Amino acid sequence: MTTKDFLGLLEENTDKSLLFEYAPGQRVPPSYHITEVKNIHVDAVDCGARTDSWKETVVQLWESPKEKDKTEFMSVFKALGILKKVDRMKPMERESEIKFEYGNSVFHTAQLNVSGYEMNEKNLVVRLSVAPTDCKAKDECGVPETANEVAACTPGSGCC
Repeated sequence: MTTKDFLGLLEENTDKSLLFEYAPGQRVPPSYHITEVKNIHVDAVDCGARTDSWKETVVQLWESPKEKDKTEFMSVFKALGILKKVDRMKPMERESEIKFEYGNSVFHTAQLNVSGYEMNEKNLVVRLSVAPTDCKAKDECGVPETANEVAACTPGSGCC
């Protein structure tokens, strides 16, 4: 999901609470805060020696230990206000992919992609998922598109 699409989704649902599902059936608790918004420019070289670059918006979610008993989630209105303030200070790239950084005592810290969302009268639930790693130079390394990521780039294969 692009940053533009995410902001638009928030704009259309300011009367709801904002919930994040980081794994099936696992939600970030109501004690979360938006602690950082990163405008990231990635300048990379893949295992086929090809260069690439792109931009991402990364929103960091953090659980406040002082508010572990909190029962109400952040409102979409408040989250949108935070993101608008950030945007005034450090403009976000609207066409960049938006990701969320999150972890807790039972889930490793990871950058999570938006895999979907659902709404009801009270809540906007943003579903997040971990994207698998991949070999971006499959054609150059002779790796079929359907190859298992773990076995695809083995030492001595000319890849990696």
